[in-house]
Amino acid sequence: MQDIRARAADLDAGGEFPAEDVALLASIGALEVMAGDATSPRELMEALRLVGRANLSLGRIFEGHVNGARLVAWYGSAEQRRTLEADLAAGKVLGVWNTEPTPGVTIADGRLHGAKSYATGAGHIDIAVITAATASGGKQMVLADAADPARADPSAWRVRGMRATVSGTYDLTGLPVDAATRLGAPGDYEREPRFSAGAWRFTAVQLGGVEHVLTLLREHLAASPAGQDPIHRARFGKALAATRSAYLWVREAAQRAEAPDAGAEAISFVLMTRGVVEEAGLTVMEAAARSVGTRAFFVDNPLDQACRDLALYLRQPVPDQALDRAAAAFLAKDAWADDPLW
Repeated sequence: MQDIRARAADLDAGGEFPAEDVALLASIGALEVMAGDATSPRELMEALRLVGRANLSLGRIFEGHVNGARLVAWYGSAEQRRTLEADLAAGKVLGVWNTEPTPGVTIADGRLHGAKSYATGAGHIDIAVITAATASGGKQMVLADAADPARADPSAWRVRGMRATVSGTYDLTGLPVDAATRLGAPGDYEREPRFSAGAWRFTAVQLGGVEHVLTLLREHLAASPAGQDPIHRARFGKALAATRSAYLWVREAAQRAEAPDAGAEAISFVLMTRGVVEEAGLTVMEAAARSVGTRAFFVDNPLDQACRDLALYLRQPVPDQALDRAAAAFLAKDAWADDPLW
């Protein structure tokens, strides 16, 4: 992980896809093992967290790979699952692309029409699970070739953070939709509880980013007179408590979401976890800015990239609605433990 972190700054500066780091994950078996069913929720959670802690952009790519592989394993035909096994063994990288510019992606005459935006690894990963509108209005998953650089437009990804994900646009027009590429049935992509509860995986990656900022803050305080200041120590203590609390929420969310009998309570728990991790991230970044001061915003300070990446990656869809849904569910029933409060 130290080598991955050492390369992160240069990748960020150039907006370059972390091909060497992805190859490293493949070489140690992480792309194959962590995408399968053999790993425990705790093992997957720790892997996502540690990769995110080393490089948040790489963590996003890794999480997308795991998500894509699981969608194929859950909804794919026997032949698609066999192909997946071979692809994973060969070190191929998957992703999931759902966001799209108007008018969206459609299927007509056995072909895709349209493009995807925020397409992580566009032109660099191998296979993307994409969604396309059907005549009935449901979303149909399709396995699409994602490695054609001629279809990718990285210039669409002009952002302050997460630059190394190279999440530009990707033109899908003309790619085939047939028995080999059509994945599952319309509506499977958003099938619950997997759709909402599966969000625990990106909270694990986010958590790694939060921990990275906290670690950099600690290193600064330990090496400077500020570490002897009770005000700075109190601020660090609050950031530490928020981060470790988020860890416990994510760990529990992973167990609940991955349980064979996961249901509505798992969804509520994961939705609440999203907010807990977001608050921890905001708390830690503010603590770093206050304690380190102007130096935290210099481009050669590791805190600059760490906070830019985290600030962007915390921006997941509908955070306020997620918290509202979770709060409504917890008002009705305590989903925390075997000994509920009410």
